[in-house]
Amino acid sequence: MKPKSSSSEGRFAYEGLDRVIHERARLSVLTSLITNPKGVAFNDLKQLCALTDGNLSRHLSVLENAKMVEIMRGHDRNRPQTICRITASGRKRYLEYLSTLEQVVRDAAAGAKPDASVSSLLQNLAPSRT
Repeated sequence: MKPKSSSSEGRFAYEGLDRVIHERARLSVLTSLITNPKGVAFNDLKQLCALTDGNLSRHLSVLENAKMVEIMRGHDRNRPQTICRITASGRKRYLEYLSTLEQVVRDAAAGAKPDASVSSLLQNLAPSRT
């Protein structure tokens, strides 16, 4: 995604930062689901994202209403099981969101130093290990 060129449009407005995705927990959920295209069991997703049952349920509800995830309820060996999976439209929106984040990092790197690369900017942003 190219940055906007007109100052009236907001050079750094980053319209592609989808508010549904941008919340930390939902970003974690979608990242977990995009790396597991066949789906993730609710309890596994809860652990991957370090969320409580209630928090995960609420964020999944927001993502489901936005048609970004699908939730399938069933049984495994007579035990209830909920599987969560990213939808095709959710995958598309997530990848567009990542593209916008990449532009944010490129813009920040360019502003940090004229010759700064994204990787050098990220190294400078990483917490120091002492």
